[in-house]
Amino acid sequence: MAAELFPTKKLVPSASASSTSSSSSSSSIQQHQQQNLTNNNTSSAAQRCCNWQGLFPTIRERNSVMFNNEMMADVHFVVGPPGGTQRVPGHKYVLAVGSSVFHAMFYGELAEDQEEIRIPDVEPPSFLAMLKYIYCDEIDLCADTVLATLYAAKKYIVPHLARACVNFLETSLSAKNACVLLSQSCLFEEPDLTQRCWEVIDAQAELALRAEGFCDIDSQTLESILRRETLNAKEMVVFEAALNWAEAECQRRDLAPTIENRRLVLGKAIYLIRVPTMVLEDFADGAAQSGVLTLNETNDIFLWYTAANKPELLFCTKPRQGLAPQRCHRFQSCAYRSNQWRYRGRCDSIQFAVDKRVFIAGFGLYGSSCGSAEYSAKIELKRQGVSMAQRVIKYFSDGSSSTFPVSFDYPVQIEPDTFYTASAVLDGNELSYFGQEGITEVQCGKVTFQFQCSSDSTNGTGVQGGQIPELIFYA
Repeated sequence: MAAELFPTKKLVPSASASSTSSSSSSSSIQQHQQQNLTNNNTSSAAQRCCNWQGLFPTIRERNSVMFNNEMMADVHFVVGPPGGTQRVPGHKYVLAVGSSVFHAMFYGELAEDQEEIRIPDVEPPSFLAMLKYIYCDEIDLCADTVLATLYAAKKYIVPHLARACVNFLETSLSAKNACVLLSQSCLFEEPDLTQRCWEVIDAQAELALRAEGFCDIDSQTLESILRRETLNAKEMVVFEAALNWAEAECQRRDLAPTIENRRLVLGKAIYLIRVPTMVLEDFADGAAQSGVLTLNETNDIFLWYTAANKPELLFCTKPRQGLAPQRCHRFQSCAYRSNQWRYRGRCDSIQFAVDKRVFIAGFGLYGSSCGSAEYSAKIELKRQGVSMAQRVIKYFSDGSSSTFPVSFDYPVQIEPDTFYTASAVLDGNELSYFGQEGITEVQCGKVTFQFQCSSDSTNGTGVQGGQIPELIFYA
């Protein structure tokens, strides 16, 4: 991701001259930046030229030539941990203009006249990314280094670069990395990113807890997740995730991953797992036989399930609230007729887009208009023709015009301003209710849904009428 933050205004003597100058200058500047990223060579053609400054029409472009360049360098940084350092040249004036920390370091009251400065806590690629922003007004981020770049931007107080890093992290946020980013967002004191992480973790809790990155979080983040009232997860999944984290923590502490050591590293955090709220079968087949609970704890929890006089427990006995699903209903009325709505393996489909990130849990579907009946439904969610989730599920309709929920295995993350395709292929009673008087734009709380017809629909469903009357979502 590269973005020019401050577009340069150029003096244009003529159209042809402008085109030639702009093309040549842009090509040259990109060539020098790429060269300077890989080494600080001073022997490029531009620099050998006695008037290399004349090759570049703007101060921004001339500054860019000096990025990671030994020419006129008056300070050097030895960046990276021992054994992985890189020597980077710098120019005090340029650095001081771009960072108040560098200004204090070079021109402040306590400034020290050091020709070489060691920075062991910043990775070289991230330090160069920060310098590229300071010298070139360009932001170049990638998933592998963005967190380290954010650290560098925070350390040297480069707020616009830090904001760009946070935006990059927000757009790449998913259940796979949400727990790790939660930990980092708290460390970097980025409340907006923290809130976005919690939204993903709450809605896709089981995916987030089973992600590899969950085992990499610190103990404080672990406890905050285990305390979370709105986690949308079975308690057995929470228990298994905590044990997986404990095994990884044993390795970090150079301990054998025995049952006793897992319990040791979990400490009091184990009591944040709401073991008594598990389904009895999950507890008996899982937690009770894990060995992590003491014999007294196991006996007391069994008594909690079965006895009238329940023992006191250190574990919380109140189930988590989870998230309340919301429903976007796109029809103003429904109807049934003697020749509609028939299925026979044909697809009902509709496209939709949202203006804020949501998580689609499933659809609401119409049922039989001829009394109670059971349907088999293959539901699917696609983005640009690529399937994101699908499931074959049965549901029972009672003959009313109500909608009946069908859910995916896990909620699916939906990004704003992109059209997705919701589809259902039903098998069951030939006649069912169908929606009519469809609405193109529906406001549901703080989320706006837009609907348009889908080319996948072969059974008549569209914006104005048909099946899939509801989208069930978390926001």
